[in-house]
Amino acid sequence: QVQLVESGGGLVQAGGSLRISCAASGRTFGLIGMAWFRQTPGEEREFVAAISWSAGRTYYSDSVKGRFTISRDNAKNTVYLQMNSLKPEDTAVYYCAAGYAVTWYSTRTHPGAYNYWGQGTQVTVSS
Repeated sequence: QVQLVESGGGLVQAGGSLRISCAASGRTFGLIGMAWFRQTPGEEREFVAAISWSAGRTYYSDSVKGRFTISRDNAKNTVYLQMNSLKPEDTAVYYCAAGYAVTWYSTRTHPGAYNYWGQGTQVTVSS
C-alpha cells in the first residue's frame, strides 16, 4: 500500500505563482511514474503533468505547457509542481498520483493508469 500526501495549495492572485508537493510513503519500490491531475466540481479529472521516475522525462497538458513545471526528488519520493502565471481557470483541487505498471508509458495521461492517489490540495486563483 502506498500513501500520497499533497501540500502547498492555497489562494493566489492571477499572474502569481505557487508550488505544491506530494510525498509518497509505504511500498514505493517499483515506482515508474508520478503525475498531477486537477478537478473542479462536476468536471472530469484532468491531466496536468507527469514525470518518469528513472529518467525524469516530463509531460504536460497543452493548457499548462510553458507555465507549469513538474520535478521529482527520487531520494525523498517526492514530486513537485511549480505553477507560474496562474489563471483563474487553474482553480481546482490538485491530486497527486503514482503509477507502478509498465503500461504507464502509454497511458500516463489517463486517471485509470494510476492506482494510488493523494487526498488533494486546493488551489484557488483569484481575478
